[in-house]
Amino acid sequence: MLSDATGLHHVTALAGDPRANVGFYVGLLGLRFLRRTVNHEDRFAYHCYYGDASGSPGSVLTFFPYPHGDPGRIGRPQPSAVALSVPGGSLDYWTDRLAAHDPERVERFDEHGLRLSDPDGTSLELIAGRAAGEPWTEHVPENAAIRGIDGVTLWPTNAYATAATLETLGFEPAGQEGDRVRYRAPGEGSHPVDILDRGGEFGREGPGTIHHVALGVESEAELFEWHDLFRECDYHVSRVRDRHYFRSLYVRDAGGILFELATEPVGLVAEDGGERLSLPPWFEEDRELIESQLPSLAVR
Repeated sequence: MLSDATGLHHVTALAGDPRANVGFYVGLLGLRFLRRTVNHEDRFAYHCYYGDASGSPGSVLTFFPYPHGDPGRIGRPQPSAVALSVPGGSLDYWTDRLAAHDPERVERFDEHGLRLSDPDGTSLELIAGRAAGEPWTEHVPENAAIRGIDGVTLWPTNAYATAATLETLGFEPAGQEGDRVRYRAPGEGSHPVDILDRGGEFGREGPGTIHHVALGVESEAELFEWHDLFRECDYHVSRVRDRHYFRSLYVRDAGGILFELATEPVGLVAEDGGERLSLPPWFEEDRELIESQLPSLAVR
């Protein structure tokens, strides 16, 4: 019998200038730069990993920066926002620190937080109170440092189809406010996944949009079982892929949302702080060519 998904694993978005991306997520938000590698589907593009002090599952944001990419537009069917967890009592600190990005207060489901956009327009929220991860404190004090991902908001074309996908994965309804329906994975303190049941314009993939939401699974063997189950149900599902730090597969549901299912990551924190480009073994023979095509990137 398949185990339920274990909750959020990571969230991956598209960015423009990688230097601006690092400056915002490391210098301003204070996340740890875990490692730089490349997009396995496009080896001449960076894949940057950020997270808490140990790169634990549920703390990791990753970005594919495309400096010359056309700006994206947030809309259906996309993950429309990612929320990050900060300690209670830290919102005034973040309001001051993020003043240049015009943060707005947000309240829902008895939560309090801030809403803002990153330099590319990606929609972010800082939610106070569920801080559980291991903070990275190089740029932000411990009493305010981001602990990890708090949750995500999905904006599908068919809310019922995406709800059915989450329920298949073991998520359970956890409340509703207006057109926002909340789901949670089983277990204490799991990340909320909200579905927006509303119309609106269609999005366009590009810098400033979220590419996919990854959920954790127990083992590689279960990935194959999930693959077969989704295929039998006529979902668009990929083969199981080797992502070097974990194994995963991708499934796009009938609401248009792209999910990744991924095993426990290993070795996300680079010993050199991400100064050197990390490549999977099958790309090593092309290192010189790959590095020649990538822009310089300082991470400190």
